[in-house]
Amino acid sequence: MLGIAVLLGSGVTAGVLFAVALSVLPALFAMETGTYVYAHKLLGRNWDPTMPVVVLTSTLLAAWLALIADDGTAQLLFAAAAVLLLGVSAVSHLCNVPINRRVKAVDNPDELPADWQDPRPLWRRWHLLRTLLAVIALALNAAAVTVI
Repeated sequence: MLGIAVLLGSGVTAGVLFAVALSVLPALFAMETGTYVYAHKLLGRNWDPTMPVVVLTSTLLAAWLALIADDGTAQLLFAAAAVLLLGVSAVSHLCNVPINRRVKAVDNPDELPADWQDPRPLWRRWHLLRTLLAVIALALNAAAVTVI
């Protein structure tokens, strides 16, 4: 049962991040800056606290499974997946969230400050990193579940 839960959580994590990378990011890059800021604010409304809970729960499940699995290979796979999911959380919290806060702090997207720097390229790099970590974590969890 825990194996199903870790697959569900890590699958949702990888799937959401992959969908954002595949569809949302290109759409945001196609927008004028003011429109992007407005859209970014709208898109970010429901991610918190949902995604942090999903990612951290999946991390804890993978770590727990690493501790209780009888098979050494499964233990290593679950442990590696837990570390990668923790990396997803760290990149999100330390890199993407500060950028999100900066965008959300803009009062009027039509009148950006003179020193405004478009955060999209940097946000995309961090997002692609956490997407890669999440997809690898999902693959490791799936491999571990097949071993136990």
